[in-house]
Amino acid sequence: MMLKIVLPVILFIFMITGLSRYLLITPRKDLVNVSTKASSKPVVVFVIDSLMDQPLQKAIKEGKAPAFEFLIKHGQYYSDVVSSYPTMSVTIDSTLLTGTYANDHKVPGLVWLKKDENRVINYGPGKIEFLDIGAKQILADSLIHLNKAHLSRYVPTIHEELARSEIQSASINGLIYRGNQVHRLHIPKLFTGMNLLPRNVEVNGPSLLSIGSLTQYNQENDWSNHIWKGTGVNDYFTANELKYFIQKNQLPPFTLAYFPDLDRDIHKNGPMEQKGIEEVDKQLQMILNAYPSWEEAIQKMTWIVHGDSAQSAVINDRSKALIDLTILLDQYTLWTPDQPSNKEIALAVNERMAYVYLQDETIKISDISARLKADSRIGFIAWKKGETGYVVSSKSDTPFTFSPDGPYTDSYGQSWTLNGDPVLLDLSINEQNEISYGDYPDALARLDGALRSHEGRYIIIDAKPGYEFVEKNSPNHAGTAAHGSLHKADSVVPLIIAGTDQAPKHLRLVDFKDWLIKLAK
Repeated sequence: MMLKIVLPVILFIFMITGLSRYLLITPRKDLVNVSTKASSKPVVVFVIDSLMDQPLQKAIKEGKAPAFEFLIKHGQYYSDVVSSYPTMSVTIDSTLLTGTYANDHKVPGLVWLKKDENRVINYGPGKIEFLDIGAKQILADSLIHLNKAHLSRYVPTIHEELARSEIQSASINGLIYRGNQVHRLHIPKLFTGMNLLPRNVEVNGPSLLSIGSLTQYNQENDWSNHIWKGTGVNDYFTANELKYFIQKNQLPPFTLAYFPDLDRDIHKNGPMEQKGIEEVDKQLQMILNAYPSWEEAIQKMTWIVHGDSAQSAVINDRSKALIDLTILLDQYTLWTPDQPSNKEIALAVNERMAYVYLQDETIKISDISARLKADSRIGFIAWKKGETGYVVSSKSDTPFTFSPDGPYTDSYGQSWTLNGDPVLLDLSINEQNEISYGDYPDALARLDGALRSHEGRYIIIDAKPGYEFVEKNSPNHAGTAAHGSLHKADSVVPLIIAGTDQAPKHLRLVDFKDWLIKLAK
């Protein structure tokens, strides 16, 4: 979602100055000769932002999603795959591509504070945040630093793993795309003229890399990469680029194709938004139609179609729905982009979860947590000391603690040491010390990942369904839908597998990497 927000906002500034004609010229790259020898059946992963089971099933039942219906009927369908945490696209896609949670891949969320630079990173800001932070910083973080510096070098992506085996891959509009091949992005002249980006921006990606108007292959995509179409970061561009690879017989053994539009529609219209699903279905039909028949499409290509996160309804009453952290923490001085120093607290709001950074070492975590715990709209508050995670909520005055390794095991083969009341994370434990998850799927590993995702002294807060965090400039979704939380309402997504009878070891996005690499090889 972030590039779909960042680029149009910036380009709008140029458009109203009458200089937009410079932005409409996008040189097209030539398709290199792609080797398909490593795999007789290419694998394509369709990441559909905010795809959810209930509205999908409704669309199918009404006969309005024939492509989805065909793939499900001729493949496997799972309605309850567990996402990453926070349930924000950059963190989720980092998990998908690296097979790790945020403690290893080090992309903590859409918004987070980078301690060594004393600044808040924001990959996809609202308009007011955009003006506060500045175009140059946002562009550099989202287009360059995210993949080059923020994503940990110690965890290889699927693209890098395949390249080690001399297997080529592709990414179309993917947020996380790091690979072994150098690509030069097309940077509009006004960006360089206003010193927003350097003239020569090179990124490391897979063999084939498309990122909207920044780098494209299909000439027919020229009309879909304009400012009013998200500068190419849209579903049609993604589908048309993929169709082009198929028609040119240049589809590599592995491709990730990102479809961002449904996320926007659900944020605008609520979680049961169906029109967006119908529009995605049309793009899937376009790709299926690239083959002589739909049956042949799944014979010649492995289809992996899934959501990245869900979205849950935010109640309509703004006074109740929006948890304003500047009010809850009004006794402290808050970090701002123009005055980052000598402030007690910094906030990084990721819709229905947030990081609260204790910049002043004299502030006690217990004081902050006590103030936050008093708000009944907050589901839980968590922090870490050493390797131990602490969780409190309005349900209990005694913290629940957990850490990796111990006598308690869960269905994913993970073991834990637990103390206190597990009801704070809706855990059930039987006589065999086996953990069952309730409202917070894979809660321990996902929360542990966020608590150890980056440097700093911080608290995680997670909202109950129906509520969303805000601060001075953050966007809100009162009356529609949002995500970000650990709750199953934001965390459970559907998965369709067609063209293979294989499935991931567990129904979690973190388990996809090994499975996908095996399929591609």
